[in-house]
Amino acid sequence: MERKTQVHAEDGKQEIFITREFELPLDVLFKAYMEPEMVEQWMGTKVLKLENHPHGSYQFETTDPKGNKHRFNGTIHEFVPEAKITRTFEMENSGFPVQLEFLEFASISEGKSQLRMQMVFKSIADRDRMLQLPFAQGISMAHDRLQEVVQKLHNQ
Repeated sequence: MERKTQVHAEDGKQEIFITREFELPLDVLFKAYMEPEMVEQWMGTKVLKLENHPHGSYQFETTDPKGNKHRFNGTIHEFVPEAKITRTFEMENSGFPVQLEFLEFASISEGKSQLRMQMVFKSIADRDRMLQLPFAQGISMAHDRLQEVVQKLHNQ
């Protein structure tokens, strides 16, 4: 089965491009990234902080099957409702340096929207290390959950 989330990484570049179309209106897709309760449901993580404004920050925490806690955090540099979020992203204690993420949201039609992400890494080696993990599978699964969870919430 083909993944609905497309991940593209050009050889010799420090970036990953991710594209996904959702059967959700633009405002609903954007809320899935800005409302802590929704983020927790589709990401399967605890939102410790989520300040949706320029110079705001966020911090998420997840627990793996062995009970180990992992934190993810960053700073929001640009926040334009229903259009874009520019932020840093750091996985604490992972060995990966901070990366820069550009998220762009667009309406395709009534009830359908698109997310485009550009992730920029410190080096090509860091980007390639990320791609060696089950990264594409993980982000695709997260987006599938986003579609399912948010669609249910939207239809209530």
